[in-house]
Amino acid sequence: MAKTKTILKRIRVSLSLLIFSAITLYFLDFADLLPKQLHVLTQLQFVPALIALNTVVLTVLIGITVIFGRVYCSSICPLGVFQDMVDWVAKRVHHKKKYPTLKERRLLRWSIVVVTALAFFAGASFLVSLLEPYSAYGRMVTTLVKPVYVAGNNIIAGIDNHFKDYRFYKVDVLVTSTLALLIALLTMLIIGFISYKWGRLYCNTICPVGTVLGFISRFSILKIRIIPEKCNGCSLCSMRCKSSCIDSAAQTIDYSRCVNCFNCIEVCNRNAMRYTFAIAKKKPILASETRAGSTTSRRTFFAFVAIGLAGVQKLFAKNPTDTTKALKEIYTSHNIGYKRTHPITPPGSVDLKRFNNRCTACHLCVSKCPSNVLKPTFLEYGLAGMLQPTLDFQYGYCNYHCTVCADICPANALKKISLKEKKTLQIGYVHYIKENCVVVTDGTDCGACSEHCPTQAVSMKPYKGDLRIPVIDQNLCVGCGGCEYICPTRPYRAIYVVGNPVHKQALIPEEKEKKKIEVNDFGF
Repeated sequence: MAKTKTILKRIRVSLSLLIFSAITLYFLDFADLLPKQLHVLTQLQFVPALIALNTVVLTVLIGITVIFGRVYCSSICPLGVFQDMVDWVAKRVHHKKKYPTLKERRLLRWSIVVVTALAFFAGASFLVSLLEPYSAYGRMVTTLVKPVYVAGNNIIAGIDNHFKDYRFYKVDVLVTSTLALLIALLTMLIIGFISYKWGRLYCNTICPVGTVLGFISRFSILKIRIIPEKCNGCSLCSMRCKSSCIDSAAQTIDYSRCVNCFNCIEVCNRNAMRYTFAIAKKKPILASETRAGSTTSRRTFFAFVAIGLAGVQKLFAKNPTDTTKALKEIYTSHNIGYKRTHPITPPGSVDLKRFNNRCTACHLCVSKCPSNVLKPTFLEYGLAGMLQPTLDFQYGYCNYHCTVCADICPANALKKISLKEKKTLQIGYVHYIKENCVVVTDGTDCGACSEHCPTQAVSMKPYKGDLRIPVIDQNLCVGCGGCEYICPTRPYRAIYVVGNPVHKQALIPEEKEKKKIEVNDFGF
C-alpha cells in the first residue's frame, strides 16, 4: 500500500511537470526548435476549447473529469501547476505548514461563473481573459519570463560568437505593452501570494474553470475516500490538503474542490485514505445548507445575477470605433498628422467583432510571431478588448509568407488560413502622405517603402529631376505594414496602414495587368 501511495503522487507530479514544461517552452521557443505538434497542449485547455467549440477536446476533458476527478486542474492547467510550485516553495520555507479546513464559498464561486458568462455574451472579452487560467499564465510567460529568457540567450550568444561559433544568435529583448506587463505582474503576485498562504484557494474560489469542473467532479467515478474504520481522526490529511476541502472530524471530502493532489493519501499513516471507486452515500447536511440559509443564499444569488447582467451590459456594450475615438493616437507635429481609424486585427480574424468576441488574450500568437509585429492592445479595441493582440509596425511587419498566428490559436479567434489565402488577404490598406515624405521635405531619393512591398501596392514614379516618389494602389495592398515599418520619416511616417474591420480580398498584380489588357482591347 505504501508503494501505491508513492506511485500515485509521483505519476501526478511527473505528468504535471511534463505538461507544464512543454507549454512553457512552447511559449518561449522563439527559434521554432520544438516540434510543432506541441501546440496540441495549448489547445487542450478548457475555455479556448469551449470558445472554439472544439467538441473533441471538450469531450476528452469532461470525460477525464467524470472518470478521474479534477485532473485538469492538477496536471493540465499550467496556472494550476504554477500554484503547486509556489506551494512547494512555501513548504520548504515553512516546514510545518498546515492548511485549515475551509467551507466552500459556493455563492461566490457560481456568481463569478455567471458574471463571466454574461460578460462573454455581452462582448466583454477582457473580463474573460483576466479570469481564464490558461490565458493568465500565457501572459505571465510572454511578458515576464520571455524577456528574461531572451536576455539569457543573448548572453550565451555573445560568449558563443566570441569563440567563432554561431549556433546561438542574439534576439531583441522586447516588452511591447506596459499594460500587459503590469497586469501579468499583478496576476503573478496576487495568485502567487494566495498560493503561498492558502494553497489552491484561487482555484476553488475565483477560477470559473475550477468551479465548472468542480461541479462535474462531484460525480466522478474515481475519488479519494476516507475509510471510517481505519481513520483515527489525527487530521494529518486535512492539514496537508492544499484545497482545504477535507473535514477530518466529520470524515468528509468536498469533491468539488479536491484536485487529486494525493497529499492526503501520502501522509496518512493508517491507510485510511484511498483513491478508489466512489461509493454513494448520503451527503451530510451542513449548517450553511439548511432551508433558511439555502433560501437566503438563493435570493442573494439571483439578485446578484440580475445586477451583474445589467451592469455588465452597460459597462462593456461597445462599438470599438466609437469607444476609442477620443483615445486614438492623433499626431500633431510640424508634419501632417494622421490617426488610424481602425486597428489592424491579425490574419485569420475574419472581422473585428468576431475576433473581439473569441480572443482570450493568451498571447501565444504574440510570443510566437517571428516578426514581432503583434502587441497587446490598450484601448484600440475599446475597454472590453484590452490586451487582445493587434498589429503594430514599430518592431516589424507581417511576413508575407507566414501563417503562424492563425495556425496556433487555441480558441479559433484566428481561423486557419492557407499560405495562398494569406497572400491575397487584405487585413488593412495603405495611406500615403506626400507632405511627410523625405523625397518632398528633404529632396532625398528613398523608395524603401516600394522595396518592402510584396504586392506592388507601393511603386515609384518620376517626381522632380532624378527623384522618384511613391504612388499607391490600395486594391493591391494586403496591409502587411512593410512600408510603414521601413519608412524613415520620424516621428510620424509618410506611409501607414489602416485596418479593415472586415478582412477583404486584395487584387493580385497579375489580375491588375489582365484588367489593363482587357480595358485596352476595348479601346477605353
